[in-house]
Amino acid sequence: MAAIVQAAHQGQWQARLGVRIAAVISNKPEAAGLSWVHTQAPLPNIATEVLAHTQFESREAFDEALMARIDEHAPDLVVLAGFMRILTPAFVTHYEGRLINIHPSLLPDFAGLNTHQRAIDAGCQFAGATVHQVTAELDHGQILAQARVPVLPDDTAVTLAARVLVQEHLIYPAAVEAFFTPSTSPLSTAGRSVPSQVKRG
Repeated sequence: MAAIVQAAHQGQWQARLGVRIAAVISNKPEAAGLSWVHTQAPLPNIATEVLAHTQFESREAFDEALMARIDEHAPDLVVLAGFMRILTPAFVTHYEGRLINIHPSLLPDFAGLNTHQRAIDAGCQFAGATVHQVTAELDHGQILAQARVPVLPDDTAVTLAARVLVQEHLIYPAAVEAFFTPSTSPLSTAGRSVPSQVKRG
């Protein structure tokens, strides 16, 4: 999330694209991203909100409340960042075509959890990250961007994750920017040096 906020500020998205980050909403009051936004005085005002899922009796009730909170900001794009919850079909349908996520593998390989260890165990030469549209099927939406890093002989899940994370911070902001510049072709990097809400206006 921080990488996207910084890219928007440094790349002057509002001046160039008419795009600004409207809000950062978390289901965890202790989320580091919330406090980070509060400390970034030079950045444009970004609303921060907490909607704790533990206060709701069901996943459906939480997602309905989350949709209402998000829709107050009328976003053109909803960006998931560290949001580790399975979304209900109603939520995904509501934001169809404007809901994206980043996953720490080269999809379609290794959907789900423990991606780095699974890549090592499978003897993969490369691992990476994928920005994709969110659909009702977990980690199966249209691929918008990918970054690839080599799997080294002495890699652990921790060391591999750290190198993949560097690439995530590059391709996620780039994919968000590309969403608002449709002529941009799909993004891909090869191991070298891309829910917040983004709206026009």
